[in-house]
Order: sequence, then C-alpha cells, then structure tokens
Amino acid sequence: MSLKDLPPLAAVRVFEAAARRLSFTQAAEELGMTQAAVSYQIKVLEERLGAPLFLRRPRAVELTPAGHLFAPAASEALETLAAAFSAARGNLGGILSISVLPTFAAHWLAPRIGEFQMAQPDIAVRITATRQIVEFGRDNFDLSIRAGDGNWPGIRAHRLMEVDFTPMFSPRLAERLGTPKAPEDLLKYPLIDPGDEWWQLWFAEHGIAYDPPDQPDSQMGDQHLAARAAIGGQGLAILSPGFYTMEIENGLLLQSFGTVAEARSYWLCYPESRRNVPKIRAFRDWILDALDAPPVRPSDAEG
Repeated sequence: MSLKDLPPLAAVRVFEAAARRLSFTQAAEELGMTQAAVSYQIKVLEERLGAPLFLRRPRAVELTPAGHLFAPAASEALETLAAAFSAARGNLGGILSISVLPTFAAHWLAPRIGEFQMAQPDIAVRITATRQIVEFGRDNFDLSIRAGDGNWPGIRAHRLMEVDFTPMFSPRLAERLGTPKAPEDLLKYPLIDPGDEWWQLWFAEHGIAYDPPDQPDSQMGDQHLAARAAIGGQGLAILSPGFYTMEIENGLLLQSFGTVAEARSYWLCYPESRRNVPKIRAFRDWILDALDAPPVRPSDAEG
C-alpha cells in the first residue's frame, strides 16, 4: 500500500470519535462540528473504502464488520501520531493530568508528589481523586492509577502494589475496650463500614462466620475517611496498611492481625500508543522507582 491509499486524516479523526461514542451527535459535540459535517466526513471515508462503516438506526448507529476492524486501528494511529508529535516538540514539560483513586491519592501520592515536582520542575501535575474509570480516548487524562487485574485492552499497566487489608484501630479505642486478642474478638467491637466486602473476606479467611447488620449502616465512602474515623476512636476500620505507615509509626493506628490480599492490585495505566511521551515516561520511571515495583503487564494487544 502506498501513501496515496491513505484516507483523509480529517475523516479518520471524525470516524474515530463516532466509533468510540457510537453517536454522530456526540462526536460532533466532541470535535466542535455540526452533525451534518460529521456525516459528510464519514460518507467520504465510506466512499473511499467502498463499504459502509456504520449501520444507521433510527436513534443510534452501530459499527459494521468493516467498522469494527477499522475502529481500533484508527484510535491507535491517532494516539501514535499525537505521541510522536509531542515527542518531536521535546514536550517533556507542560501539564501532566493524573486520575487517581482517592485513598491512593491521599495516603501515597500526595505526600510524595513534591519529590517528582522537584525532579521535573517543568511538569505541572494535576491530580484528580476519583473512583471513575478513565476512558483515555474521551477523558482528558495522561495517566490513571486504578485497581484491578491489569488486563485492559490497549492499555500499558504497571503493577504498583497489591490490594491487601486488615483491621486497624486507635490506641484510644484499645484503652476504652481493650485490645482484641483473637480474630473472633472483633465481632464484639464496633466496626466502621460493617457492610464493606473486605470485612466479609477477612473474616472468611480466618474461618469466622460474619453477617453484616441487616439495618442500614453508615458508609464513609472511601478508605481514607474510614481511617480518620478509626484514628478518632470510633471503631475498627478495614484498611490497607501500606497506605498508613506513618500513622502506624506514630502510634495513631494499631494492627493486631495479619493482612489478607485480594486478587487485585493497584496499577499505573496509560494508552499503549503514548508509552514514549516524555512526561508520561518521566512519571512512570519515578513512581516505579519510588515503589520498587515489579515489571510491566503488557496490554492485550501485545499478547
């Protein structure tokens, strides 16, 4: 195939947005175009291809087999082009936007991000603490830190740490109610977020039957909020001790029992096609060195 066989870049860009959103209207909003302009560019592409890329339904569109074949290649090509252009400009600086799970942001990243800023003063870091899963083709983020198994198509994922947890409590609570001596003793103590699935898993690991309360229980919503309640002496919280090393060292939290590991880990993620963008590479190298993390999990695209 020669370069003259390549489709118009403008049409590919429109197709990629429409295929990702399965909506001509949403693609038009994303690209700042009219819906008619989107339809025209896709028609241009279909005429060059000689086959339809979408099935037009009354209120929706669907990709045809040809569209399904072309869509991932179009997304990867545009990401690769953007990354190459960024690298060609020597774009090490600029803004690095990171989506991070709230507890990881509060208890690991926030206390250490200054080290990265000192090492890379030309990069301005913007951290968004959220549980929402980033869609890199749609959301304006360079990196994300998420929990899971590391298998996300088209995503390069580096394992940071395992998801583990154990009951933790404050000396204030121990003074008032005593220190639990055995796992079954915990059933006599007030538990923070008793409906949390981690309690079920922890008790099950220790061979203890645990039935969450039938009545509605209060929910902290995030692990770092439960930790603050535990430090305040409100009860026992089920926490990942790796996030609370300072609190443990300073005697604010106590840990009497071993941890239980979930079949998940925390991962640093970014699109496979952007792996060589300088600012992404700089942050990746820094955080992996800081955590002494194990090797990368390749994307599904690499097998």
